[in-house]
Order: sequence, then C-alpha cells, then structure tokens
Amino acid sequence: MIVMLAFVIGGLYAAGLYMMLRRSITKLIIGLSLLSHASNLLIFTTGGLVRARPPIIADGATEIIKPFADPVPQALVLTAIVISFGVTAFALVLLHRTYLTIGTDDLDDLSKTDLAQPERNG
Repeated sequence: MIVMLAFVIGGLYAAGLYMMLRRSITKLIIGLSLLSHASNLLIFTTGGLVRARPPIIADGATEIIKPFADPVPQALVLTAIVISFGVTAFALVLLHRTYLTIGTDDLDDLSKTDLAQPERNG
C-alpha cells in the first residue's frame, strides 16, 4: 500500500510541476492544486497508515496500545486542505479578473501589458 502511494505521490508531484511550467495561468492553478494534493498524501503516508485503530486509551490502561493512527498528521492535512482551498479560490478570482482586464491567460501576453514610464527631463 505504501509503495503504491509513493508512486501516486510521485505522479502527482510530476504532473503538478509539469502543469506549473505551462504558459497558461489556468494550468498553473491546476498544477498548484495537484502539488497541494501530493503534499497532503505525503503527510498522511509519513504519519503511518493504520486502519481502525483510533488513538484512544482503554479503560484501566496507562498508555495507547500500538499500532494506532497518529492524529497529528490528520490535523496538519485538515489545516492544509483549508489553506489550499483559500489559495485556490483567491487564484481563481485573480485569474478571472486578469482575464476580464487583459483578455488572455497566456503569461507571455501578460508581460507585454507593462507600460513604459516616460522619462522626465530634470
């Protein structure tokens, strides 16, 4: 299971980096989303995969019986999901506004929109 997840994580990182290197801002946002999904899976995998073993101390016991599911990676991933949703929503709104203003989502066309400042003779 961990080997399969390693390949899935590697594929998501590769696809995300490939999409971020494209010229379109839309593909850049998709690549950013793929990278965040790959990072979430990586955190889950490094935390250890244990099924049906919550970290609960039984009555009369002094410590948790191993193996158990670690709640810290789950909390980190939940926080990362919320943050990546906010970043993606902001990027989509920025993309929409840029497309309405410029009329394209090509990064090369966006660099041509800078206006040269006139030189002032002092």
